[in-house]
Amino acid sequence: MILCPCKKCGNIYWHSREVVYEHLIVDGFIRGYKKWIFHGECTSSGTSSTINPTYPDTDYHQYVRQDDMEDMLRDAFNMRSHGEQSFPPDFIISEDCNITGNVFCETGTSAPNEEPNEEAAKFYNLLNEMNEELYKGSKYSKLSFCIRLFHLKCLGGWTGNSFTMLLEFLREMFPFAKIPQSCQDMKRLIKDLGLGYDKIHSCPNDCMLYWGDQKNQQSCHVCGKSRWMNSNTEDVNTDEGRAQLRKKPVKVLRYFPLIPRLQRLFMSSKTAESMTWHNDQRTDDGLLRHPADSLAWKSFDSKFPSFASDPRNVRLGLAADGFNPFKIMSTSYSTWPVVLVPYNLPPWICMKQSSFILSMIILGEKGPGNDIDIYLQPLIEDLKQLWSGVETYDVLRKENFNLRAALLWTINDFPVYANLSGWSTKGRYACPCCAAQTCSKWLYNGKKFSYMGHRRWLDENHKFRFQRTLFDGTEEYRGAPEQTVGSKILFMLKDINFSYGKMNQPPITQTRRRSRDESDDESDEEDDPNEAELWKKRSIFFELPYWEHNILRHNLDVMHIEKNVCENIIGTILNVDGKSKDNLQSRLDLVDMRIRRDLHPQVLPNGKYRLPPSIFSMSKKEKEVSAWC
Repeated sequence: MILCPCKKCGNIYWHSREVVYEHLIVDGFIRGYKKWIFHGECTSSGTSSTINPTYPDTDYHQYVRQDDMEDMLRDAFNMRSHGEQSFPPDFIISEDCNITGNVFCETGTSAPNEEPNEEAAKFYNLLNEMNEELYKGSKYSKLSFCIRLFHLKCLGGWTGNSFTMLLEFLREMFPFAKIPQSCQDMKRLIKDLGLGYDKIHSCPNDCMLYWGDQKNQQSCHVCGKSRWMNSNTEDVNTDEGRAQLRKKPVKVLRYFPLIPRLQRLFMSSKTAESMTWHNDQRTDDGLLRHPADSLAWKSFDSKFPSFASDPRNVRLGLAADGFNPFKIMSTSYSTWPVVLVPYNLPPWICMKQSSFILSMIILGEKGPGNDIDIYLQPLIEDLKQLWSGVETYDVLRKENFNLRAALLWTINDFPVYANLSGWSTKGRYACPCCAAQTCSKWLYNGKKFSYMGHRRWLDENHKFRFQRTLFDGTEEYRGAPEQTVGSKILFMLKDINFSYGKMNQPPITQTRRRSRDESDDESDEEDDPNEAELWKKRSIFFELPYWEHNILRHNLDVMHIEKNVCENIIGTILNVDGKSKDNLQSRLDLVDMRIRRDLHPQVLPNGKYRLPPSIFSMSKKEKEVSAWC
């Protein structure tokens, strides 16, 4: 497919070479198209060009852009195809095209099948404005001017009033230019292009969001903290000639609405086609290549056949973690991005950064911890609405359809696993799958828990089950524990009361927790604890009507597991000081457990200990050889 340079198509519509040849014979070339910039010939500056297809019979008008606005807009609207462009360069809709009457197809014909919904029509109208010149003959568009100037405002830290005064001055100097009247007008332009987000104020102690019915509250109804900072700044309004008090919130959540971002995936024929790849083009031979091949995906489809009936319905995964943006460990600050991954796309596309959907950014001096549910409320509301469905225009099929979406699982490291699931991943019952059936033992010398119940998953007659001294000194006759299903968890937690906020948690110190664990270790291990009391909270994800039926609700990020395991193995084999797990404390724990007598430490005459070498111990020469390799 190539762009057709005939008078009617005007280098906008894509056709096969045969069709382009017929168009050129019948209609002839567009006037003024002397540099074939759309067909391989480079311009002097090497940049793209734009034409005005509204009047294809007039002279060919061309200007050269010196920015990358088109690529930025395609990225922002998810309108960039994978391998080739999803719509022609400088795609704009003719001003005489009634967008509410007929939908313009990529082939240049009208499709009177169905009108696009309001969001789709708004998007296509914005595409029409994308190439509006700043003034006649300008090399820059109105959009590129606004974004470039707004970028300078952000870098320079200009106030809104000073920026408005600059725009007024530029309008006086260049009255023929299409310059916005105020800073607010420029912000509206950028927001209409889909680049905006919602600022939601929150309690500094993570107790609540000033959102929904509580939007107008001035203080937290849980801890009583004020919504605003103590230091207020005054901003002079030059139009009214009086000072206004400008309040600054203590903490702000940046939320990027999910629904319009999913809807725009279906506003390009290329991305709309990729969104059904899992159903139309995936090889189903029993091998695991894509999440659609997993048991969790198939179980969800069998449980909700109405959702699975339309392959356009979106399956999502949620990833969250915190980091310090300043790279200075002494600086107390935390940034928590929450990212969504659409699994409808092919595996070589869905895991690319351009396919990720940033859902929210949680900022603060400390991480949200178990209070992350407070900040997930807007996302959960969107997911609830998406489960019922929202009207969306499919440009590939030229129809409106009911778009639905479901969250299949989360992806996180082990500490965040506890924050999202509500099950503590520390202490005696750290395994969220075994739950109250977790097999653990407190090591008095190492001051940590050891989890030695892994032989329960072996075959009944496996030899490892009966080797006492090589493991924990006992023979294993138990079978693998049954995993707790979501509906049982929801039933256990129906009456649990959990209060959010940093000020409302009981002050359980690490020392008290360890003393409690040690006392539990001395008690009868056959007594089963009340599993409901082991949960820290009822996860907000259970508000989703389908979450309790997901057989795989949380995934572990293998990057952290591989890194930590690899570092521990290497440190132990090479006997690195401070990194090896084969130390005096671990050998003394072997003595307490009465196993592996060949590894028990030997007391020397000077009172020190000698650690007998293990089977994996390496001599100094062997370490030098391994380091050389």
